[in-house]
Amino acid sequence: MQFDVVIVGGGAAGLFCARTAGQRGRRVLLLEHNARLGNKILISGGGRCNFTNLGATAAHYLTQGSPHFAKSALARCTALDFLALVEHHGIAWHEKKLGQLFCDHSSKQILQMLEDECADARVKVRPNCRVSSIRRTGWSEDPDAVAERVADQPTQSLEPPEWFLETSQGSVVTRSLVIATGGLSFPKLGATPFGYEVARQFGVRLVPPRPGLVPLTLGEDDLTTFGELSGLSLDCEVSAGLEAPRFREHFLFTHRGLSGPAILQISSYCAAGEAIRLDLLPDQSALDLLTKEKAGGRDAKSALRSVWPDRFAAAWCARFASSKPIAQMSQRELEALARRVHSWEIVPSGDEGYPKAEVTVGGVATSELSSKTLECRRVRGLFFVGEVVDITGWLGGYNFQWAWASGHAAGQAV
Repeated sequence: MQFDVVIVGGGAAGLFCARTAGQRGRRVLLLEHNARLGNKILISGGGRCNFTNLGATAAHYLTQGSPHFAKSALARCTALDFLALVEHHGIAWHEKKLGQLFCDHSSKQILQMLEDECADARVKVRPNCRVSSIRRTGWSEDPDAVAERVADQPTQSLEPPEWFLETSQGSVVTRSLVIATGGLSFPKLGATPFGYEVARQFGVRLVPPRPGLVPLTLGEDDLTTFGELSGLSLDCEVSAGLEAPRFREHFLFTHRGLSGPAILQISSYCAAGEAIRLDLLPDQSALDLLTKEKAGGRDAKSALRSVWPDRFAAAWCARFASSKPIAQMSQRELEALARRVHSWEIVPSGDEGYPKAEVTVGGVATSELSSKTLECRRVRGLFFVGEVVDITGWLGGYNFQWAWASGHAAGQAV
């Protein structure tokens, strides 16, 4: 069968791209290898779908490419644009915190909205459809020839291609091929490396993928001290390296390490073997707090219990603070302890991997794509949208907004 556009991947980006292209009168086919569409939409936000963030800008996204890459797509499909669509479909919503928007009732409403929009745009949808091969007119399958062609011929020098897909439901021909297959997070929901394999097949450069927005694990020494605190949560400000933003959120002890919003946020910026730093008293001076206790005969553990949970104060002070009264501590000792409170340095042993990661960091390099259309610069008719691209949003609706925006950008161009 022949179509103007074939989209591989029926998640957030693929659905929105299909809807946008279909509204322009394009003949669109959407292929999804799972039995149903939008699996990640359904589980997101605890089943209520954190579908966007009102504050989404390019500054809220991590990429190894230009930090401005996401600006064009985000400007042409904003959080308010998507919110207007949500309200048009009568879906009740609320703002939880920090611009994060959720459905009042169920994430199923967002998926149903997208499916209805695609139906209205006459998009043909094929679930349970696996792509076994992709060919393109005038394109050598030899890797060396692919590399030479990509290096020597920019997009505009190529004739408009035809793409030939062999699928479990028959052969398909199209002029525009959109890869919206997502990353590697949540393999139980059907995540595969298919999008990366397509990129490699056609000589498109990849930034090595890794888990993002993921809980971190601790080494044996740290687990001996803090492993029994599983379930305990504290406020903090977390940072890592010189380039990473600072995040003010809660963190959570788990039986294997650390989680919670603060840890998930910083995990996307934390390279393997790199330390993270937690400010455990972001709103007050630890030195002032300790100094005030000099005359009372209390030790550091007793003083810090006034601002921390008892169990954490006991465990942390057993590891890092002297048991002698504060009055007997020198000024240098007090200052060193206060510095550690405001910059507790931990080197994670690793992370919980793709099964617990909310997103995948890395993917198709943005230098390979047009920021306006998401089309490959040197492979005409091939588009990549959503999580498969090396654009990773913060926790809190930003990744969905990138899915809508990138899908819209490609849908306007195919």
